[in-house]
Amino acid sequence: MAMNEKIDWSNLSFSYMKTDYNVRCTFRDGKWGEIEVCSDESISLHMAASCLHYGQEIFEGQKAFRGKDGKVRLFRIEENAKRMQNSAKGIKMEPIPTELFVEMAKKVVELNARFIPPYGSGSSLYLRPLEIGITPRVGVNPADEYMFIIFVTPVGPYFKEGFKPTKVAIYREFDRAAPLGTGKWKVGGNYACGMGATAKAKANGFSAALFLDPKEKKYLDECGPANFFAIKDGVYITPKSESILPSITNMSLQQLAEDMGLKVERRPIPVEELDEVQEAAECGTAAVATPIGEIYDEGMNKTYKISKDGNPGPVTTELYNRLRGIQLGELPDTHNWTMVIENV
Repeated sequence: MAMNEKIDWSNLSFSYMKTDYNVRCTFRDGKWGEIEVCSDESISLHMAASCLHYGQEIFEGQKAFRGKDGKVRLFRIEENAKRMQNSAKGIKMEPIPTELFVEMAKKVVELNARFIPPYGSGSSLYLRPLEIGITPRVGVNPADEYMFIIFVTPVGPYFKEGFKPTKVAIYREFDRAAPLGTGKWKVGGNYACGMGATAKAKANGFSAALFLDPKEKKYLDECGPANFFAIKDGVYITPKSESILPSITNMSLQQLAEDMGLKVERRPIPVEELDEVQEAAECGTAAVATPIGEIYDEGMNKTYKISKDGNPGPVTTELYNRLRGIQLGELPDTHNWTMVIENV
């Protein structure tokens, strides 16, 4: 399939662009049906569907990369399936089987191959898997029927700065509500509850809001749409909290940090400890590992200068390069994280 030559691949924003197809599957009568290929961007929903009234909706984020060797890869796709299954169990939805999840992900990439950005463009094909409850409900009960969809769109970097230090802000008047369930049944982060702080941050010239723990407002939680990590005296530290999304990217970076000989600590991080860190970053499927140069705490009227020279730190840079190198087929995939899609 020929590449779409009308797209300026190197200047894509992180936004929705119509592609050719999406794939869908419906759970009905106690079983998942056949995979359906659809070119329609809309879905037909009953006005009493459980996803609209009781929040029976979950989603994931994933990317497909065209590598230096021309091959297209998905990164840790089975981990996305596992996380979505856990989310489904947390709010009494029907978990999507891993095999079906992966088959549909591969299929939607193959069908939209002409929208996969070329190697070297800095862009990728973003996959958005989502599951919704579609049974009409006015009583608070789980749906009996569910629809699972994966659509794709080519995207550029999430933050317009690219791999350059960003500025983030802490606003103590905002709470980033904990996920719907904690511990065993942890559901994906509640992004809607963070939109107020994010809007304020962007209006004030920051890239994102850095949230504190919802109970005491003493410890760092996560950074808007991404997890947070810092480098302190050769140690990779990241928050241990029941109210943040279990990031697959963060998990991968922790492994890469250990590969580099760093110690990894997952623990509560007091805000004041920002005075002692040498590097900081926000990480996730969209953010990858975006360095943070400055953190402004509005409540304390204090600015933490992380990057003293305005450049990304050496450890964050190496972590970013190793992760991207694996995703793009530039470095050996020693942990077997990538899956090559053959028919594109």
